[in-house]
Amino acid sequence: MQSICYSNGISGPLDQLTVPFTDRGRSFGDGVFDATTAANHIPFAIDDHIDRFFNSFQAVRIPFAMSKAELRRLLCDLCAQVEGDCHMAYWQVTRGCALRGHAFPPEGTPANLLIYISPCQMTPPEQILTLMTAEDIRHHMLNVKTLNLLPNVLTAQLAQENNVDEVVYHLGDSITEGFHSNIMMIKDGALCSPPADNWILPGITRKHLIQLANKLGIPVKEEPITLEQLFDADEVLVTNSGALCNKVSHIDGKPVGGKAADIVQRLQEAYAKWFNEETHSQTF
Repeated sequence: MQSICYSNGISGPLDQLTVPFTDRGRSFGDGVFDATTAANHIPFAIDDHIDRFFNSFQAVRIPFAMSKAELRRLLCDLCAQVEGDCHMAYWQVTRGCALRGHAFPPEGTPANLLIYISPCQMTPPEQILTLMTAEDIRHHMLNVKTLNLLPNVLTAQLAQENNVDEVVYHLGDSITEGFHSNIMMIKDGALCSPPADNWILPGITRKHLIQLANKLGIPVKEEPITLEQLFDADEVLVTNSGALCNKVSHIDGKPVGGKAADIVQRLQEAYAKWFNEETHSQTF
């Protein structure tokens, strides 16, 4: 099959998935999720994503009982069952099923685990993106990958209506991230990113680029970035699991970047090598 889903121990075709009406993810977005790209049936950077997933559900006190090793094995087993070369592996856990009430359900209520593996196409690194800016209207736990994504949905629609690929959120004059990406830049030979605090998601791709920059001898700066600095960057980068690293040509219709293509190429080539090696040679 091209897609597969899993819900609390039962797996099958994606169109057969059912979710209980009383699931707290439906009522409150009371859950967390993570996702990664899988190539050749092998999920990329799976341990990094599982670590972040555990950090997220522990931060919001969801009683998820499965160990990291058990979840890893389950995700890899499901990826091995799908047809095709490239997939998105998505998983979420909610605080279980209960009659609607804002407080936590009774102690002992089991969490609900949902997984689906579906075909995807990765954005090629040579594709150049366009952005726009928008005031960040989201909550103050941006470092936790919760299911409360309505602001992201509204921003994604705004981007589509304005024919751009991504949005740069900002709080006042400081940028945070995109609605499904981290935003980084190259300036004066350094890879720059807002710090990994509670205002941005600690992106796995962001983390990897910093690691690669360190290996390549490219200086790294993790400090606040203003909108003015972003527009003056030598290159602006969008990073996420489905694209890895792409350059940006315009923000709010104004041209940006185009001054450090060699550094971006080094990072893209090193990342592509890492991705290809891991998704071709790992055994589980």
